[in-house]
Amino acid sequence: MTEYYTVKRIDNSRLVRPAAPARMRDFWRRLAVGAAVAGLLLLYAWQHFECIQIRYQIEQLQSQRAQAVELNQQLHLEVATLRSPKRVDAIAGKLGLTVPVPGQIAPPDGTGEPVLAQARFSPQTSRP
Repeated sequence: MTEYYTVKRIDNSRLVRPAAPARMRDFWRRLAVGAAVAGLLLLYAWQHFECIQIRYQIEQLQSQRAQAVELNQQLHLEVATLRSPKRVDAIAGKLGLTVPVPGQIAPPDGTGEPVLAQARFSPQTSRP
């Protein structure tokens, strides 16, 4: 005799297995620990990259300071050159200026006493 087997299709898609409370607590605990570890790693990475950025800024400021020091030295040298007595005498000679002879300088008129300036008080109008 011949036997026939039939396959009956059963739809189990609507069945839901209830989660065990202990398993859910374990899941949330692991999720919290993972989030904390990820947060700490992000904090470390942020501080590391911020430190690198600050190093670049320090390097840039040091190069700017070196340029400023060099410019300052050049300007001091230029001022010293411009204030040189030989240069001033040469320019004075070109302009026809000479050293004054005795009696050439006229003293200023007055008694020679110091005069103090007097300040006048004028009330200022208040501005709205």
